[in-house]
Amino acid sequence: MGTGWDLAIIVAAVLVGTMLQRLSGTGVGLVVAPVLSLLFGPALGVLVTNMTTVVSGFIIMLSVLAAVDWRRYLLIAPAAVVGAVPGAWVVSRLPAGWLSILLGAIVLAALLVTVTLRRLPEWRSGSAAVLAGAIGGFFNTTSGVAAPVMVIYSRLSRWQQAGFAATMQPVFMTMGAVSVLSKLLFGSVDTDGGIGLSLGWMFLAIVVTVALGVLVAARLARRVPAARARRLAMLLAALGGAAAIVRGIIDVTV
Repeated sequence: MGTGWDLAIIVAAVLVGTMLQRLSGTGVGLVVAPVLSLLFGPALGVLVTNMTTVVSGFIIMLSVLAAVDWRRYLLIAPAAVVGAVPGAWVVSRLPAGWLSILLGAIVLAALLVTVTLRRLPEWRSGSAAVLAGAIGGFFNTTSGVAAPVMVIYSRLSRWQQAGFAATMQPVFMTMGAVSVLSKLLFGSVDTDGGIGLSLGWMFLAIVVTVALGVLVAARLARRVPAARARRLAMLLAALGGAAAIVRGIIDVTV
């Protein structure tokens, strides 16, 4: 595939993921990571996903700034930095096939937990936030999917949805930034992505695409029910996760 087509696919995936997140609250990672990993490999696919969460987290955060719980953020974010380091090491060491299987397994497991999870015991202490941050940072770096971990924490801590949704924006922004930086430090991903695009150009394209996705979704919000958008996001994530596992198995066995 040529560079133009590569960029077009990245833009399309990021646009759809951003719109679905704005419409339904479903994380960009669930949609973008499996799709781009199938096309460009798990290392680059997740790296682009991490870059997207930096931008989407920042842009959405601006509109919910007053509701952000900075005390909880300061518990979660440093732990996410710690969790990202072993995640970057795993990405630098695992062959592409096994990394693809890991990504698909995390996505499908996350979807299963999100769908089936009901009442959980109460755990409000700061240690729960720290643990969630560390696990979320690891998952975000290896698979681009941290939202289900944070959803579980919100239910354990009985965190109200408005405050949780707002606080997750700087959390995901931080996780994405740390994931990108740690992978670059470990040399986990080629800086040109192996597709002839520099990280600078990819980041610029992501900024423009995320902004466009938020604007378009704001108009569609009156016509598209959140539940329908959420089902579509989960369907795309499930298909992408399953396909990633199949691709990984083929890579490992052939």
